[in-house]
Amino acid sequence: MTASQRRSTWPVTTVAAHVVLALLTVIILAGVWHLGADLRQILAAAGAAVLLHVGAVVVRRRPWVGYAIGALAMLVQVTTPFLGWSPSMLPSAVCFPLMLWRLTSLVSVSSSVAALAVAVLGVVLTELVAWARLPPDVSGWTLLGEGGLLMLVVGGVWLSALLVRRRHEAGRRAESERLAAAVADERAGIRRDLHDVIAHTVTVMVARIEAAAVTTADPATRRELGDIAETGRDAHQGLRAMLATLGPATVAPRAGSRPGKVPISLDALPDLVASAASPLHAVTFTEAGERRPLSLSAEVAAVRTVQEGVTNALRHLEPPVEVAVRLRWTPAEVVVEVRDDGGKALRETGGQGTGLMGIEERVRTAGGALSIDDGDDGWVLRARLPTKEGA
Repeated sequence: MTASQRRSTWPVTTVAAHVVLALLTVIILAGVWHLGADLRQILAAAGAAVLLHVGAVVVRRRPWVGYAIGALAMLVQVTTPFLGWSPSMLPSAVCFPLMLWRLTSLVSVSSSVAALAVAVLGVVLTELVAWARLPPDVSGWTLLGEGGLLMLVVGGVWLSALLVRRRHEAGRRAESERLAAAVADERAGIRRDLHDVIAHTVTVMVARIEAAAVTTADPATRRELGDIAETGRDAHQGLRAMLATLGPATVAPRAGSRPGKVPISLDALPDLVASAASPLHAVTFTEAGERRPLSLSAEVAAVRTVQEGVTNALRHLEPPVEVAVRLRWTPAEVVVEVRDDGGKALRETGGQGTGLMGIEERVRTAGGALSIDDGDDGWVLRARLPTKEGA
């Protein structure tokens, strides 16, 4: 049964329980009246029973008010003299421990201890009144047994309610932690996707501006374009600093995310590579072997590997730069390789980003492996990703 089903059946169950207890109380009071009880005693006990049912209803919204009504009703029942038995044994008296349960589940632990003390005091008062009315020929051990049973019921109800409450609180804490982890994962995913999309776009834009600055013959235009390129690099650094506030990029990637305008598809790779080319940046794309179907996570990892490799080459190397992007297919895997020639020199970029960490996590999650080789003639970023046939 689901939680919503339990909520929908709870009012019906509650009404049925109240009706059954009230009917049993009426039957018992009718029998006691038939045995010779005074009408005032019957009315007092009936009024107390009504108060118990009212308190059980009120306690759900106003715990202390309902509990106070129930305690008053029990006091009336205990102090009402009856023929040879205690009116606190009426079926409607079951409402009082139920009110104690409800109160314990709603108020603080210290407040619930006070409620328990009231219930214990009520049991003691009940037995003292019964002891004062005890006939001479009846053993007092009966009252001790009755008092012990009532103490056991009251203490057991309170302790059970406390344990159930703590279990619910632990469940709520676990749910809060789960939601917090989901939020952290979402923030890391946003950070990673922003880095992948915006950083690549800004890097390509700066590279093209630099190429235009080299090829123009006007010195003023060259200086202006150089300033724009420098501004773009500063913006890139600022973007990385801002994204760092969203948390670490080591959370498992969301394979189905499709941020920005960069399509997550192998078919987009030729256009992605072509958009990064400029007079000073020779970026080429080749594909060898028969293309095989990939899982969505592997396809995302392949595209992002190419994107990150090209971005890093354009950002970290002084032009002219040659970058070769290659896909090599076998039945079992695809090897995605981004190789650069080292450029004219390394460019000072002000620190390392976390893009490669995100790519490594994407590749690992897709079941592949990522390697970065630093050779004499440049860097090679290589990702091996399983095909669906080789998975």
